[in-house]
Amino acid sequence: MTTSTAGPLTRAAGLTSGQLPRFSEPIGVVIALVISAGIIALLAPFNIALWLVLTAVLYLAGIGVASTIVENRRKATDRVVRGLVTSAFVLAVAPLISTLWTVVSQGIGVLSWSFITQTGGTKFDPDTLSVVATPGALQAVVGTLIITGIAALISVPIGILTAVYLVEYAQPNNPLRRMITFLVDVMTGIPSIVAGLFAFSLFSLIVGPKAFSGFSASIALCVLMIPIVVRSTEEMLRLVPSELREASLALGVPRSTTIVKIVLRTAASGIVTGVVLAVARVVGETAPIFIAASFTDNFNANPFDGPMQTLPVMAYTAYSFPGQDIAASQAQSWGAALLLVILVVIFNLIARIVATMFAPKSR
Repeated sequence: MTTSTAGPLTRAAGLTSGQLPRFSEPIGVVIALVISAGIIALLAPFNIALWLVLTAVLYLAGIGVASTIVENRRKATDRVVRGLVTSAFVLAVAPLISTLWTVVSQGIGVLSWSFITQTGGTKFDPDTLSVVATPGALQAVVGTLIITGIAALISVPIGILTAVYLVEYAQPNNPLRRMITFLVDVMTGIPSIVAGLFAFSLFSLIVGPKAFSGFSASIALCVLMIPIVVRSTEEMLRLVPSELREASLALGVPRSTTIVKIVLRTAASGIVTGVVLAVARVVGETAPIFIAASFTDNFNANPFDGPMQTLPVMAYTAYSFPGQDIAASQAQSWGAALLLVILVVIFNLIARIVATMFAPKSR
């Protein structure tokens, strides 16, 4: 009897025989940071990317060996895999944090209320006989809101209605359904510059060679927005339980009313999120707007007449084609980039609020 229970007891004791201290992992990270910094200082010029990579390697090796000795191989494997996942997360987030830090640090000195509310450009000063650059992004803010707003007004209804047809009406073997699905897949992979060339060519045939306009840029953005709205809405509609549809139809509610009152309302939170993703996808586009709407320092709020300026195009042109005062042009570029980031954050906050309002209430 004693012999039969010795094996399980030994194995159980092996699983809980030892345990590393509670703060062993943070302490291991600190030690790896110090050792890797010393190695880099001795062998090569300091590089933060190399420092982080070497720290991760040393930490994973150290925690794996220590856990194997003190605990067991199973717990060591768990700690190493958890360290690999954490390292991958840091590797994915580091470029985002670096980009945000660069944009904020470079643009915070330019961003002000006057920068947002006045039109920028250059003008000749007859007293000093010099060209004076006036910082301002009002024309770009207005152009961004108008072009993106028109694109959203066109794309969102088309995308949602297309998704409703694919999920609620079309049969799986319907040739029209398969053709629409194929076209949506193709449009998802279209480069943005091709959408700009398409819009500019279309309006060149309609109004002539000088077809630069905000509406032309909006059509280019529609080509990029529609497939995203269709795909995201389609997936959200598929997540709605079939029992809700069947219960509504069993009560004699028409199919159209069921879709509007039950299906779309249940999926409203996800649909709004998909729409915001589509807006975030196109609000920072430069190439299609640069081709279809060109750029200008003049204030233009008419999307059907003449070039319009947007924040991404302003950031690109001010940095790539600076004026006589190169420092001022580059500062204005960073200010436009920071303003664009803030605008995207505001859109996301609005989407969160709207999604919370339309989300099904739990009881």
